[in-house]
Amino acid sequence: MRATGCVSRLLEQPRLVQCSDRGLSAVPINVPPDTVKLRLEKTSISRVSRAAFYNLSSLRFLWLTYNSITSIHPSSFVNLKALRELRLDGNLLTSFPWEGLRDMPRLQTLSLHNNRLSSLPAHAALFLPNITYLDLSSNRLTILPAELLDMWFPLPGQQGGPVHRRVLGLHDNPWLCDCQISLLMSLSMSLGSPVVLVDQLLMCSRSLGQSGTLLTQAELSRCMRPSVQPAATRVISLVGSNVILRCDATGYPTPTLTWIKTSAYTDCCRKELLETLEEVPRILDSFMQESPRVGVRWSIISLNGLSYRDGGEYRCQARNMAGISEALIKLKVMGVTRRTRPPKKSRKPPPKPAAKYRKSLQPPAAATPPSLKDNHILTNISAASRNTSLLSTVFLTDKHMLRPRTTSSDVKSPTRIQSAPEPDYNATDV
Repeated sequence: MRATGCVSRLLEQPRLVQCSDRGLSAVPINVPPDTVKLRLEKTSISRVSRAAFYNLSSLRFLWLTYNSITSIHPSSFVNLKALRELRLDGNLLTSFPWEGLRDMPRLQTLSLHNNRLSSLPAHAALFLPNITYLDLSSNRLTILPAELLDMWFPLPGQQGGPVHRRVLGLHDNPWLCDCQISLLMSLSMSLGSPVVLVDQLLMCSRSLGQSGTLLTQAELSRCMRPSVQPAATRVISLVGSNVILRCDATGYPTPTLTWIKTSAYTDCCRKELLETLEEVPRILDSFMQESPRVGVRWSIISLNGLSYRDGGEYRCQARNMAGISEALIKLKVMGVTRRTRPPKKSRKPPPKPAAKYRKSLQPPAAATPPSLKDNHILTNISAASRNTSLLSTVFLTDKHMLRPRTTSSDVKSPTRIQSAPEPDYNATDV
């Protein structure tokens, strides 16, 4: 079958369609839907439009080699769920839509050989976990992002599952002689490495525009594994207070710092908070870091208004191309304690005297101001005593009674006292 310069070959299974017409300027739309392998080679196609292969859900191999492709829409590969191999060798690509790899979950081979790629973004690592063959040779790449090396050479305990063996084509690029590319070559040559280089003779230069030199093991001397130094390894603070945790890291290349809460604990409320504590470990995102100079970086995390949930272990993790290091900081949150005071001495009033002694403790009646009736009695007595020649001393023994007169029999002295005549009391005076 021949249509618009394409040849369809159906022997038994699978179907193969090959197009190599120089007059072809767009992806053909009449490709049979049961095609398993499609080859568009040496055409004038300059761009791949959106959903260009949407009807080819059975496609497993797609070769777009040695065309004039300069751009690919991020949604060009929609519905290619079965695709295993994508080749774009010999085009004019200056960038590649890495996020478009999400539409090809079974893709294992990606070849971008002989294009014009000048950079490899860090987010590309998010879409390459299933790629086992990646050819980036003969481009204009100068550096590799750290995220790719972390994916290709996971540290012990960092890989989430089985380590996949990968084949990389990185030769014929103007690499800068830095720690990244040196470490990559060194690790690929180690025994049992998860990465195999297609060509281990990588060329690099000290700066852009200079002639390349062969990369050797001597370049590895510049790499330095990070070291971490926390400001304090154990912090104790009260509930509601503010705490700042800080750590410093040194290494080459300049390490990046990450705070991770690895465990949580409290002393006073463990049972009550056990069900409400967040899952750990978890990466904390509210922190600040700064690099005062090359090879040095510090980071702080601020915890305001501490609660018992903030207590636990915090790890400051430093990472660069040469390795990873971390420091542990334990934060203990204490409740507010109250100081105990001795009991105050009670000042009780003195006990009241008994009823029979209460009368004797009262002041004499003469010292108390007389009442109206007492004044009336004293007035009558004074009037009667003015008519006599001898006054008699009068004492009040109660509010309404007069003390009896003193008689001669009650006096032991021999002196004789003539008593005055008894006054005449009226009925109204009593």
